Formats: sequence, C-alpha cells, structure tokens
Amino acid sequence: MSMNSNSSTQTKWELRKAANKEEMNQQFIVFALTIFLTLLAFAAVIFTDVISTWFVAPFIFILAVVQVIFQLFFFMHMNHKGHEAPILFIFTGVLIAAVSILALMTIVWW
Repeated sequence: MSMNSNSSTQTKWELRKAANKEEMNQQFIVFALTIFLTLLAFAAVIFTDVISTWFVAPFIFILAVVQVIFQLFFFMHMNHKGHEAPILFIFTGVLIAAVSILALMTIVWW
C-alpha cells in the first residue's frame, strides 16, 4: 500500500512538474512577443517620416491592447480556472469606460 501511494505521489509530482515547465515556456514566448511588439511600436515612431502619422497612432494603440491582453492572461494567470469573475469585471469596466469615452467625445464634437 505504501509503495502504491509513493508511486501515485511521484506521478502527481511529475505531472505538475511538466505542467509548470509548459507554463514557463508559454510565459517566455509571450515575454518575447511583448518585447517584439514594443520594438515594433518604437520602430513605428522612429519611421514617422516614412509612415503616415494617421497610421502610427492606431497601430500603437492596437499593439498596446494586445500587450494588455498578454499581460492579463499570461503574466497575471487569468487563463487559469477560477478567474472567470475577475475577467468579467475587468472587461465590463473596459466596456463601460469605452462607451463613456465614446459618449463624451460624441457630445463634445457633435
């Protein structure tokens, strides 16, 4: 009985070790992607004489949104089970903020 329990514990340990290694690899890949996206944003600003300014601002905004999503889901571990409520609250807050900004911009510019 003791031998079976020890084997089960060892198997659980190996599975957890493999899962942690996979998660660390994902975090490394996402970190490299965020560095690449940051370099793209800097390159867009550096080459504003070649690229239109009307393209650069939305491009940087899109890169920022992608990086925020990477940060939330991979570095803050919101892709794990049990984080559904915080995700709902965060995205609801983002939606309310976006609608409020859009409404205020419409009032001011109309």
